[in-house]
Amino acid sequence: MCLSLSAAPRLTVVAVVDGMTTENLTMLRPFWQQGGLRTLSEEAFQTSIAYPHLVYGGNETTATLMTGVTPDRHGYTMDIYFQRQDRKQHAMLEDETAHGIGTSLRLSPRHLLSQTISDRMRLRYPDAKIYAVGILPETTILLAGHTANACCWLDASSQQWCTTASYAEGLPSAAYEQNQNGRIAALMAHEWHPRLDILTYSHPTTQEQKKGFSYAVKDVLYRSPEANTLVIELALELQKQQKMGIDATPDLLMIQLHTLSPKAESDQINSAEHEDIYLRLNQDLGFLMDQLDRRIGRSNYQLLVVGRPIMGASIQAMRELQIPVQQFNTDRAAALTGTYLMALYGHERWVDGSYGQSIYLNRTLIEQKRLNLEALQRQVSNFLMEFEGVQIAMPGLDAMRYPLLGSTLCKRHTGDVVLMLQPGWQLMQDEEQAVDRVIDDNPTSPLFLWSGSLRPMPQHSLSAIDVVELIIDK
Repeated sequence: MCLSLSAAPRLTVVAVVDGMTTENLTMLRPFWQQGGLRTLSEEAFQTSIAYPHLVYGGNETTATLMTGVTPDRHGYTMDIYFQRQDRKQHAMLEDETAHGIGTSLRLSPRHLLSQTISDRMRLRYPDAKIYAVGILPETTILLAGHTANACCWLDASSQQWCTTASYAEGLPSAAYEQNQNGRIAALMAHEWHPRLDILTYSHPTTQEQKKGFSYAVKDVLYRSPEANTLVIELALELQKQQKMGIDATPDLLMIQLHTLSPKAESDQINSAEHEDIYLRLNQDLGFLMDQLDRRIGRSNYQLLVVGRPIMGASIQAMRELQIPVQQFNTDRAAALTGTYLMALYGHERWVDGSYGQSIYLNRTLIEQKRLNLEALQRQVSNFLMEFEGVQIAMPGLDAMRYPLLGSTLCKRHTGDVVLMLQPGWQLMQDEEQAVDRVIDDNPTSPLFLWSGSLRPMPQHSLSAIDVVELIIDK
C-alpha cells in the first residue's frame, strides 16, 4: 500500500478512542440520527484492525498504532516495567530529567525507541504545526511523539491542563487560558445524568431502570463524557490559535478520547451510562467536524478515528456463561521460585522481582556464587512449567524467538524467565487487580478514515502496524 502525501490535506486529525469496539458501534448506530459517528459510518472508509502482539489493555497498543512497528522495536511493552537496578516498578515513560508543567509527573517520550506519526510528519514538513491533546498522560505523550510542538493532558490532582517540559512550547497558551477562564471548573460542576429516557437505552442495569444514574463530574472526570468535551474544545482552540490547516504546509492534530463509563467492567457495553458515553462522543465528534468544515473547508482536512482495546470482556460475564477464565499471580509464582532456589542453593535472595510475564533473577548473586545463568534459567523454567495455567516457560532470550512473544517483548525489559499462559488464564500482579492481562486472544479495533478530498483509500485489510501508512507514506 502506498498512499502519497503529494496531495496531503492541510490538516490531519488522528483520534485514538479508548475502549471503542466495532460491536458497540454497530449496536448503537440506530441512535445516531446525526453526529460525527453517524457521518463516519456513512462516509468514511472503515475496517477492523488486529494487533500482531499480545495486548494487555495498556498503551502498548497506542505505541504500535503510532509507530507502525511492534513492541520489540518501539520498546513500549506494558505501561509498567521492572527495573533491575532498584528492583522497583516504574512507568514506561518515566523520566527523572523531564520536569512537569502543572503536574508532579516526570514523563517524556525519551524511552520510545521508534519514530511516531508525529515524528515522521516533522521530518517531512519541518514547519508543520503538531499538537496532541488527551485525557491520560502516557497516551497523549505517545500521540505527540518526540517532536510535537506541545501536548496537553488533564492532571488527575488539579483537574487542569498540564504537560511535560520535554516539548519546546511547554503548556500552550490555549491550555493556560482554559485553565484560567473557568471553563474546566464549569464542566467539573456538572451533574452527569442520562441524555435520554432511561428505558430508551438498550442495556440499562436493574438499578438504572429504577433510579437512572447520576455522577458529579468532578468525581469521575476521566470516565465522564465531559473529558471528551474538554479534549475536543481545547483541540479546536489550538487549531484556531495556531491557524492549523490554513497554509500550504500540512499540520497534525492528535487527540485521545474514551468510551468507558465509571462502572464499566469491559469494553462491551453493559449499562445505560456506558451507552450514554457513546451518544455524547457522537455529538462531540460531530461538533469537531462541523467546526473544521466552517474554519478550513471540508476538502482541506481528513479525520482518522481508531479504537483501542482497554478492558476486554467482563470476567464476571464470562464466568456466568461458564466460559473458563482463571487468574495467574506472577508475584506468587516469583515468590515460590525464590523458595525453590533457596532449597537448592541456600538461603539467599535469588529472585529480584517480577512483572507481567517476566521473572527476574538476582544476576549479581548468581555471578558471585559462580553459577551458570543459562542453566539456572532453564531450571527455573522447568519448575514453572509445573504451575497450573502455564503453557510454556522459557529463558528470556528463547522467548524473544517465540512466534507471538517475539513481537511482544523488548530486550531491555525482558526477564530471565518468561511465561506464556494457557488459554482462559489472565495475568495478575497482586491479589486485588489484574494490572497486566491479556485481554483477548486476538482483539481488534474499529478504524474510520474520513476525507473531504478525493484521496485514495486502502483496498485490502489492515493491521495495527499499517495505520501509520494511512497518514505517512513510507
